[in-house]
Amino acid sequence: MHDRQSDGGRSSLAKLKIGVVGGGGIAQAAHINNYKKHADRVELVAIADVNEATVRRNIEEHGFAYGFADFNEMFENAELDAVSVCTPNKFHAPATLAALKAGCHVLCEKPPAMTSAEAMEMEAAAAASGTILAYGFCNRYRARAQYLKRAIEAGELGHIYAGRIAAMRRNGIPGGVFVNKELQGGGPLIDIGVHMLDLALWFMDFPKPVQVMGAAYRELGTKPYDSVPTPWDYANYTVEDLAMGMIRFENGATLLLETSFIVHAPEGNNNTVRLHGTKGGLDYKTAGIHQLRQGIPVDIVAPKIPDPDMHQVQLEAFIDALEGKGRMLSTPGQGVVVQQIIEALYRSAETGEAVVP
Repeated sequence: MHDRQSDGGRSSLAKLKIGVVGGGGIAQAAHINNYKKHADRVELVAIADVNEATVRRNIEEHGFAYGFADFNEMFENAELDAVSVCTPNKFHAPATLAALKAGCHVLCEKPPAMTSAEAMEMEAAAAASGTILAYGFCNRYRARAQYLKRAIEAGELGHIYAGRIAAMRRNGIPGGVFVNKELQGGGPLIDIGVHMLDLALWFMDFPKPVQVMGAAYRELGTKPYDSVPTPWDYANYTVEDLAMGMIRFENGATLLLETSFIVHAPEGNNNTVRLHGTKGGLDYKTAGIHQLRQGIPVDIVAPKIPDPDMHQVQLEAFIDALEGKGRMLSTPGQGVVVQQIIEALYRSAETGEAVVP
């Protein structure tokens, strides 16, 4: 355990005591720096990471009171109100379950876990402990997502019966653990496709999935390309670089999904949800609603919607929820559904058969 230098005796007894598990990139960009914007409400108390240098750097740069190599030791020795879990996917469930057992509220990065069984265990643990468990489905907090959700709730689309999800990168393989199936569970589907899948399900009010057909390919990520940068470890690339699928729901609706880290395709098709309803359709990327008005096709596009940082808005919502001032947009049960679909897509890709989530 490492101690920070004295903070000058500043009292923080009324503040929420925050811990962070995993001190890498997403912790820095989406959690720690946004917690620090609310220093009047929260205090960064403890950081846990298996990397000694990462622990020391976080203590020095962000003022954590304590640092640990093992998150279990952190929960045993640090008094915490809430924790952000920012580890590789393999450790989402163990860290979250340990936090919930210790009575901590949890904001866990996406995806919820590696398997649906883990996600269900996390949901049960949150219910048993009476704590908040939310997932980092941050796109729900974008202003355009909020606008489109209100339009759906107002009946602008009618019954949503079909849709398409795309989270495509032409050459966007991340480095580090993101190409390691053992640590991440998969590639673009579980990393970036999960965001658009969750957003579409949220727009559709989470209908029950009943059948999934998926395909996954590893054709380009395992070789270098002279014409483009190669920051990834292509020699040890073990995840898919393209995933495709179709999801059927109990209410008759269907979703098509396509997501990639690297593929020979035009740029500009990333982070898209398109939904088709009986009264109208929507395009998330353009914040467009498409309808017939007086028998004429009309496109209502809102390109000037303000777009504050979604991670900051999500973190503020988490703090508000901890203080009893609101609720998080995601629930543990919704996390289970997302995980079930991802798991089913991968299982279908392996077997070549349609599967029930």
